[in-house]
Amino acid sequence: MAAKELSSRYRHAFITGASGGLGLAFAKMLLAEGIRVTGTARDVARLASLAKDTRFTPLALDLADAPGAERAFREAEVAAGEGGFDLVINNAGYGLFGAFTEVDFSVWQAQVDALLSATARLSHVGLRSMLPRKRGTLVNVSSLAVEFPLPFMSGYNMAKAALSALSESLIFETRGTGVTVIDLRPGDYRTAFNQAMQPTVHLSASDPRLASAWRELESHLATAPLAVAAARDLRRALMRGRSGTVRSGSFFQARIAPLFSRLAPARVRRAIIARYQGAS
Repeated sequence: MAAKELSSRYRHAFITGASGGLGLAFAKMLLAEGIRVTGTARDVARLASLAKDTRFTPLALDLADAPGAERAFREAEVAAGEGGFDLVINNAGYGLFGAFTEVDFSVWQAQVDALLSATARLSHVGLRSMLPRKRGTLVNVSSLAVEFPLPFMSGYNMAKAALSALSESLIFETRGTGVTVIDLRPGDYRTAFNQAMQPTVHLSASDPRLASAWRELESHLATAPLAVAAARDLRRALMRGRSGTVRSGSFFQARIAPLFSRLAPARVRRAIIARYQGAS
């Protein structure tokens, strides 16, 4: 496979949350392939390392302001020139850790609005640009939490499950159009996800499982694959040139666990997930 082959399919990519973690790995991979990238962050100063590459354009975008995020996308696509964005990767998001009833509902609402509603809005405007051109790919970065919900992260689980449902709907709607949709479901990766995600309640709160689940979360992330592995999985998916669900992560999380989930009774599956996540 030629090193620059991906650039024969894509000219200009748009990536949310490009300042760190998976988004940064995706941006670096695409730039190495010779593809122009517009990458976003709430603070563009965090994109300084990527901006050293003349093919990278930094853009301020905050999913907490969905109308503003759409305006930023539209303006950036005009600035991208003829053809606009032919690859849109909705990657930005954040985690909140805490018992559902011990956190004010407005906190969960804000997370769902950002991770789901704002991301759906960018999917909407992105596809509206691609469909008339009969080419392009939309990648919605969901999570293996869709299949294995993370304890005490109900807002994140809910938003990611709904995002995968949206992607599945769009896979059907774009059949035969020349546009592809990828539901990318990463598992644990060694990023700063847990460092950026502070618990919303004290770990010594009423449920003693909180502290145990938090320790397990940190333990899994500390030994997880590096984000570059997720970029390789995304590259392979883009090279295949077809819509679908792509699971990414360790062999156990991305291959063995989903197979077990499909075969095991729900009661058994829930018990094993609770034990694995330190919430039993």
